[in-house]
Amino acid sequence: MAIARSSLRRGLGIALILAMLVACSPKTKDVVDPLAGLTAEQIYMKGELAFNGKGDAKTNAKNALAYFQDVERLYPYTEWAKRAVIMQAFTLHKRKNYEESRVAAQRYLDFYPAGEDTAYAHYLIALSYYDQIDEVGRDQGLTFQALQALRVVIEQYPDSEYAKSAMLKFDLAFDHLAAKEMEIGRYYLKKRQYSAALNRFRNVVQDYQNTAQTAEALERLVECYLALGMPDEAQTAGAILGYNYQSSPFYQDAFNLLKDQGLAPEAKGTGWLSTIYRQMIKGEWL
Repeated sequence: MAIARSSLRRGLGIALILAMLVACSPKTKDVVDPLAGLTAEQIYMKGELAFNGKGDAKTNAKNALAYFQDVERLYPYTEWAKRAVIMQAFTLHKRKNYEESRVAAQRYLDFYPAGEDTAYAHYLIALSYYDQIDEVGRDQGLTFQALQALRVVIEQYPDSEYAKSAMLKFDLAFDHLAAKEMEIGRYYLKKRQYSAALNRFRNVVQDYQNTAQTAEALERLVECYLALGMPDEAQTAGAILGYNYQSSPFYQDAFNLLKDQGLAPEAKGTGWLSTIYRQMIKGEWL
């Protein structure tokens, strides 16, 4: 029993000491929320001020994004939250966080399908794909996605302030796909794989005829058809080239190639190029 009482006294002594230490220690200061007491509008305006502030643009965008996220977090379903969502998409795009920007823009469309910024949300989604198209040699999946998203802006919001820009970017993205076909076609042509090259150049003439790649594609078709011993098709390709791009250096190259074989640009035969030539003369092509 003596041992038990001694242990009890020792335990009480330790507890008392600990209690005294806690009582004497400085009190932990309460963490003050810097946004406490601010309205949704005030937090949103802080976001705009941060984004447009002086200094490093990346840091500004990061700080602004935090404020816009706080508006949505603290004041959901308000008018300011709606504005904050689209600003998140915009700010994320500026930071080149393209996938996150798409997510935010899509969230705006899901929550506010009739909102005043729906056209802009669709435009940001299109831009998030378009701005990643930087090299002809990259996978063209992004280009197709950009075209689809840009088409939504052009067709569903033709009177919006984003339609004109979307149409310009659509044409550039379309030309990008044609340039990819040309790149592959030139590779096959260099390897003297004429049939494979011909298919690529044919794709450009048939599917991308309004792009800047068409004149070269026709000249390359002349090369391929002459190499394959198909003079009618070569002459027809030269005739189309001469009809539409006579001032192009590609026409002069094609003309010289045909001349060296004793041939001239002329629509001949009944192949696919002859059909295009007839449609073109009637004003139904190009």
